[in-house]
Amino acid sequence: MYAIVEIAGQQFKVAKDQKVFVHRLAEDEGAKVSFDNVLLLDNEGDVTIGAPAINGASVEAKVVKHLKGDKVIVFKKKRRKGYKVKNGHRQALTEIVVENILASGAKKSAPKKAKEEKVEKPATKKAPAKKAAAKADDLKKIEGAGPKAAEALVDAGIDTFAKVAKESPERLHEILSEASSRLAHIVTDTWPQQAQLAADGKWDELKELQDKLDGGIEK
Repeated sequence: MYAIVEIAGQQFKVAKDQKVFVHRLAEDEGAKVSFDNVLLLDNEGDVTIGAPAINGASVEAKVVKHLKGDKVIVFKKKRRKGYKVKNGHRQALTEIVVENILASGAKKSAPKKAKEEKVEKPATKKAPAKKAAAKADDLKKIEGAGPKAAEALVDAGIDTFAKVAKESPERLHEILSEASSRLAHIVTDTWPQQAQLAADGKWDELKELQDKLDGGIEK
């Protein structure tokens, strides 16, 4: 029987009576320790895999001694910089011996069936499709409404000819003035009339009207 267990941030394959060197533990020498982060158990071919750990499983061990690993030389150099650094490092380790592997509480994964039964899921009702939002109109087609004025109307929620037609000239002028002082000089007296013709698709009549206008004002 063996187990895959995580100890001090490292994963080890352990069996009973096996000695393992792990990162330094806080327990004293001779102390009993238990590790419950068991990722896999193999009991004579009967394998149990955790998700990620196996509930109830643990590895019991005994701290044998604390020690340091072999020295490792760390040498750093930068070419043409005159930079050289040489350091030595010895990792602090703890030697433990595995005394027991407990699998109590471990749940075995259900065996796969040769042929999986098809389960018909109840048909879910599709949510009614949302109505597409009304497409914004090109408000610059209104005589006297430039890009900035059209942008100010859109920002105020008036983005179609039909919406412009419903507003009074005074309200339209107020929206432009609040948006920018540079738009306060624009005359909006004919905008609702122009917008209504555009909303109704009467482009010829709109053109005739606009031929009589200069900046939205009748000549």
